[in-house]
Amino acid sequence: MGEFNYPKTKKVNQIDEFFGVKVKDPYRWMENEDDPDLKIWINQQNEIVKDYMQKIPYKEEIKQKIKNINKYTKYMPTTKIGTKIVYRQNENLQNQDIIKMYDETTDEEKILIDCNDLSIDGTTTAYITSKSKDNKYITYNISESGSDWQKIKIKNIETNEELKDEINWVKFGIISWYKDGFYYTGYEKQNKLSSKNESMKIYYHKLNTSQENDEIIYQDSENPERFVLAMVTHDEKYLMIITTTGTYGEEIKIKKINSEEKEKLLFEGFDYEYQYIGNIENELLFITNKDAPNNKIIKINPETLKEKDFIKESNSKLEYITKTKDKFYINYLEDVQSKLIQFDINGKFEKAIPLPDKGIIFDLIGNQTTTKIYYIFSSLTYPETIMSYDSKTGKTEIFKKPDTSFNSEDYITEQIFYNSKDNTSIPMFIVRHKNTQLNSNNPTILYAYGGFDISVMPVFNPYKIPLLEMGGIYAIANIRGGGEYGQKWHKTGMMHKKQNVFDDFIAAAEYLIQKKYTSKEKLAIEGRSNGGLLIGAVINQRPDLFRVAFPTVGVMDMLRFHKFTIGWGWKVEYGCAEDDKEQFNTIYKYSPLHNIKQTQYPAIMVRTADHDDRVVPAHSFKYTATLQEISQSKNPILIRIDTKSGHGMGKSMEKLIDENADTIAFMLYNMEIQKI
Repeated sequence: MGEFNYPKTKKVNQIDEFFGVKVKDPYRWMENEDDPDLKIWINQQNEIVKDYMQKIPYKEEIKQKIKNINKYTKYMPTTKIGTKIVYRQNENLQNQDIIKMYDETTDEEKILIDCNDLSIDGTTTAYITSKSKDNKYITYNISESGSDWQKIKIKNIETNEELKDEINWVKFGIISWYKDGFYYTGYEKQNKLSSKNESMKIYYHKLNTSQENDEIIYQDSENPERFVLAMVTHDEKYLMIITTTGTYGEEIKIKKINSEEKEKLLFEGFDYEYQYIGNIENELLFITNKDAPNNKIIKINPETLKEKDFIKESNSKLEYITKTKDKFYINYLEDVQSKLIQFDINGKFEKAIPLPDKGIIFDLIGNQTTTKIYYIFSSLTYPETIMSYDSKTGKTEIFKKPDTSFNSEDYITEQIFYNSKDNTSIPMFIVRHKNTQLNSNNPTILYAYGGFDISVMPVFNPYKIPLLEMGGIYAIANIRGGGEYGQKWHKTGMMHKKQNVFDDFIAAAEYLIQKKYTSKEKLAIEGRSNGGLLIGAVINQRPDLFRVAFPTVGVMDMLRFHKFTIGWGWKVEYGCAEDDKEQFNTIYKYSPLHNIKQTQYPAIMVRTADHDDRVVPAHSFKYTATLQEISQSKNPILIRIDTKSGHGMGKSMEKLIDENADTIAFMLYNMEIQKI
């Protein structure tokens, strides 16, 4: 326990057996979110964090710096509704965004939803989730305290009238309109946030009716651990039933709407991914990675099931696509930088659309009624800006630009490539102030994710700017397991190849030290969710390499993750300790909870939240209790448990500022930096 007086945590005599291996789980009781002893433990741990952070003399100064850099208007596009663009706006440190709508034809602008009005404390937010075929109605989902559970509300955007309809117990679904209602996916009512979510169902809801009257359209009773989604084709002729066993791979069945014909198999699952993007006459368009690790676009006839390539696979990864009245636009990712390409309506390459700088495009938005697209452009030194491009004029214009005082010319961004343990070349972005010298003495944060085919984009992060202003460095390693180079990159970092992810990250840290960006004594590491698992694993494997660690909302108990909420959906990424001996052996070797040693660990601030119903906080509770018991660290091992927050979605500006101020202050203090 070192020099810290951690609370005494009770233990139970729980032993599980996996293929002949007995595994102790003395903190199993912490999985019960209603246990009164757990509430006491949480309060004790938060008091330790509070007392510790109050000792840091410059904590409030850092918090003020973060506030100052965030005092600008931020924008984010959400959807296109006919000639109207819907976007999010946040100004003057509002806890939540205002959702606005701008009409291209009239230049009129109005507020659709002010998310700040949804709760007094700013912990409730909303997201536009669909629009009706006639562009008259939108649905928006409300999330409270950061929970993945949402409720659906409906609004008439012509009259601004709020319908009385309210649909509850919705999670990870899509909404697809047909006639005077829509299909959606939902669950039965749950008793606990941590309860396992099974038996997803597809419902049809008719406008101006009660949820109680919604009709169950589809359910897979034989396979409760599956996601099921419904999507109506753009011509409203067909209903597609999309089934997934987890976070990767779809099976799609299709049937004519209002027909006695049986549904038929469009794409057999679950080895590949298929994303429906629209129609060309009687054929359906899909993005797929079947025989195309970087993705391609195919056409398929829903009657004959005859399939052919429409836009072939490129050497770069196809990230986003949108279709307008007369064009297709694709954002390709090449060495983690965007290229925007225009194709004609027949899928023929026409030209590349110039971008403001080297950087990243996301939220590529258009529709088939106009010739204009919208997208966000950003880089590590280019604040997120909404751009538009119109094929009619051939012009790129700024639609909404943040009014920040940030001067990008004061900063240097590099993209370097380093070799991992097996000599695989890995990209990494490094940003610093132009006056920061490479002298091995710079406080540095290294961030990564490494999983689920998710690309970590080098975009503007105002919460890290104060660190750069103080001579610090921020680095992002695009390690394997992510989607930066398509499915090959993803698959070499999942299942039995997960160790590649940890090796890539360790090699990134060693590169930063070798090249004198920083040193072991000045290196902090950070990761969220699957990235929290990453941080937990690497500090077990190389506790000597880092000075500070922030494992955040991490998957720490790899033997039991599938037993809570939708954790079973991650089996396709990690494997499952209960299902397969080889998978157990792989997982058990790196599981953060089960590989804690009696050794000197870096200073650790575990971070979780009481309403995290994706990676339940029990992961972080058990992990922290074990670290505090077993490790011989003289460094602090703290757990910061946020209240009325979840996995990260919808977190208020106030909470984001507090968390990031604690991050930088804890980091610098444990690097023995006396003043800033």
